[in-house]
Amino acid sequence: MPELPEVETVRRGLAPKMLGRRFRHVRQNRPNLRFPFPENFADRLTGQKVEHLGRRAKFLTLSLSSGEILIMHLGMSGRFIIQDEKPGDFYHQTATANKHDHVVFHLEDDITVIYNDPRRFGFMEIWPHATLAAYPRLKDLGPEPLSNHFHSDYLDSALKMRKTPIKTALLDQAVIAGLGNIYVCEALYRAGISPKRLALNVPGERAKRLVPAINSVISEAIEAGGSSISDFSSTSGELGYFQHRFDVYGREGAPCKVCQTPIKRLTQSGRSSFYCSICQR
Repeated sequence: MPELPEVETVRRGLAPKMLGRRFRHVRQNRPNLRFPFPENFADRLTGQKVEHLGRRAKFLTLSLSSGEILIMHLGMSGRFIIQDEKPGDFYHQTATANKHDHVVFHLEDDITVIYNDPRRFGFMEIWPHATLAAYPRLKDLGPEPLSNHFHSDYLDSALKMRKTPIKTALLDQAVIAGLGNIYVCEALYRAGISPKRLALNVPGERAKRLVPAINSVISEAIEAGGSSISDFSSTSGELGYFQHRFDVYGREGAPCKVCQTPIKRLTQSGRSSFYCSICQR
């Protein structure tokens, strides 16, 4: 599933094409994705201007001139494809089947944005902007990495009573918003913390190392356009490149880049954790 850096990459690709433009026409090609589309979905968007294009955790948010907000999640395989209707400027990926183009947004200035999702685990919902704080999928999220609210004092408080492994705790979106399996593995390696260590034993010096490790991993991944493991690509069709910088993720049996010990893998809460048993304690 795309994590924070991948969704931020998509947001940055969409913003120049969508921000400040109105939807001329919206075509909805099926009644549902993971969930049914909102009632009168296409009609509620048509004619509205995109006033802000944001991101919260792994969600994209489009603030509309109607006072509503379009909230979108990519699921496992969702992607946006930008098409400029001027001749010769069509960016549809040849490997992407048109039958999976589930929503087509026609905007001003002959811009078309296509939402394609072969597995249909993504979704789109519309919510009143004035009550966004009450939106069920966002209201309980923790602070964002790179934000002023994410610091070692916060992490100390969030982890001090948790008896789960630190890897499991960091995947809890109520602790930190937007983190997923890849970047938690990489951040724990940089901070020298074993994924098996109980979260309540991390506050203090380990938390002081972990916060900048998380922030550096996220910043570098955004700069690299995210990680392309299976389905992810940007709005232009380009793959992310951060996977070429992985220190531990997906490197089971390969030598640690610091001590040469083979990287290990274990399963925690149904997810694979990759780590160095010498460098991470």
